[in-house]
Amino acid sequence: MRYFGPMLACAMTLHAETTSASGFVRVAEGRFQRDGKPYTFLGANFWYGMNLGAEGPSGNPGRLARELDRLAALGITNLRILAATEGPESAPWRILPVLQPSPREYREEILLGLDFLLKEMKTRGMVAVVCLNNFWPWSGGMAQYLRWIGAGPIPYPPPEPGGSWSAYQAYTAAFYSNPAAVEAFHDFVRMLLQRTNRYTGVRYADDPTIMAWELANEPRGGTNVKAFQSWIERTSELFESLDSRHLVTTGSEGETPWPRESGLDVVANHRFSSIDYVTAHVWAQNWGWYDPARPKTHEAAVREMKSYLRRHIEQARRLGKPLVVEEFGFPRDAGSHDPAATTTARDRYYRAVFDVVLDAVRTGEPVGGVNFWAWSGEGRPRVPGGHWQKNDPFTGDPPHEAQGWYGVYDTDDTTLRVIAEYARKIAASSRSTP
Repeated sequence: MRYFGPMLACAMTLHAETTSASGFVRVAEGRFQRDGKPYTFLGANFWYGMNLGAEGPSGNPGRLARELDRLAALGITNLRILAATEGPESAPWRILPVLQPSPREYREEILLGLDFLLKEMKTRGMVAVVCLNNFWPWSGGMAQYLRWIGAGPIPYPPPEPGGSWSAYQAYTAAFYSNPAAVEAFHDFVRMLLQRTNRYTGVRYADDPTIMAWELANEPRGGTNVKAFQSWIERTSELFESLDSRHLVTTGSEGETPWPRESGLDVVANHRFSSIDYVTAHVWAQNWGWYDPARPKTHEAAVREMKSYLRRHIEQARRLGKPLVVEEFGFPRDAGSHDPAATTTARDRYYRAVFDVVLDAVRTGEPVGGVNFWAWSGEGRPRVPGGHWQKNDPFTGDPPHEAQGWYGVYDTDDTTLRVIAEYARKIAASSRSTP
């Protein structure tokens, strides 16, 4: 891994330093500020908020307001949301209804859902990290852009019968070097950043409720690393050219346990002056560190998590940029998907992750926040452990994943107490940071 020295690290902060505006989250000296004060957060992933806010029978604005009230009561000020869904509604494993059913066709009723979500977040003093693409197929994403321009059928990964993760990733990584697919995505970006919120009358580019634009959810370079790097640079520069007020980040997992196979390099992926902060995700069960059927693996999973996050904190320090641990999740006890199942192991793991963040903030490390995956609130799966179907309630688990796997319900009292406790501690530590 190459080392990027102090002069380059200084240059990297130039874009961040020029995004200051009243009410906007900015980066100064490697840390977040909001209204001129240090800003460090405990937040949530709330990817389906736009769909709840949508007009028509598919939306549920009453539930959206209740969920935001619950989150605000916990002390959560930051939500990572999805503002892009693509493709025909006949495609498998998708969020429905979609915002962009065909190239450059945008459903106003879904965009109004995003308008409403941002309006409601503003009234509660929350800010949004807005994700605009997806390496994985559950929202359409990069694979759907390729399919639209004639790349052939999408080789869906599991749970698609006979699905292959490697075949899917090879297909999707071709997105970065396909000019027509990238341009279709860039046209979506141009449309959204120039939109005016119908409820507030504020242009998205001028709205401090938006903390940051995120290029994609978990983009990977795979075997197309050079094109991937170029895509990060060109796309983040497009954001910068359209909107000088908001932060921009990648949405990357970091490096995963397999950086070479994933085509990921934290320093290289975040080195551009148009990228303002570093992201990392950490998945104890998905990455094979934890087995719910073997409770003794919990200790090893915590050790691996701490080691992984410490490496990423060090890489963020080298870059001179804040780090956000924007995804982590943990299953219910014994791997149950029943909403009534206990969460003893989850609560311990949440504490361990939050302690890493809290200790980093207290010692002046460049850690800006953490978002757990994901908020289910009052949503309950139609079939615990099954897959989401059209008209099912939204939960924190996307359509392709077992419903009830990682979602946090409004009745998970012990988990909610952990979240509220650490939200207070992290906010207090942020205020006391010099």
